[in-house]
Amino acid sequence: MDADDLLGRYAAGDRDFSSTNLSGINLAQEKLSGANLIRANLAKAILTGANLSGTFLVAANLDQANLKGATLIVANLNGADLSRANLSEANLSEAVLSGAVLQKANLSGAILQGAILAGVNLMQSNLQGANLQGANLYGADLQEANLSTANLTRANLRGSNLRGAIMPDGSIHE
Repeated sequence: MDADDLLGRYAAGDRDFSSTNLSGINLAQEKLSGANLIRANLAKAILTGANLSGTFLVAANLDQANLKGATLIVANLNGADLSRANLSEANLSEAVLSGAVLQKANLSGAILQGAILAGVNLMQSNLQGANLQGANLYGADLQEANLSTANLTRANLRGSNLRGAIMPDGSIHE
């Protein structure tokens, strides 16, 4: 399916794009809030500045996707693969990312206030300057992640693996 087909169906009221192959699609600045993209293949998709609020991206493949500045408020990304994805400056407030893979992802300057990141793989991710205020990172794997200048106020880091992570104060966690 190409971008024109998807946007036409969305404009006509269709919201179910589950298991659709959208690899490499360019949906920059588009509005797809509330869409069902469960198990969709969005690898290498261009979603910069897209509005994906309330979208269901459960178990979706977003490997190397560009979501810079995208809005994903209250989106469900349970078990999604966001490895090497660019989520810099994205708004993921109240999003559900439990069990998602964000290994080597760029989340610099992202807003993750109140997000659920329990059991997430954030190994070697860039969270520099990210707002994780009140986020639930219980049991998250943050090995070698860059958390410098991140806001971790009221964030739940219990059971998280922070070995080798660069902390907000610049220290490296042992």
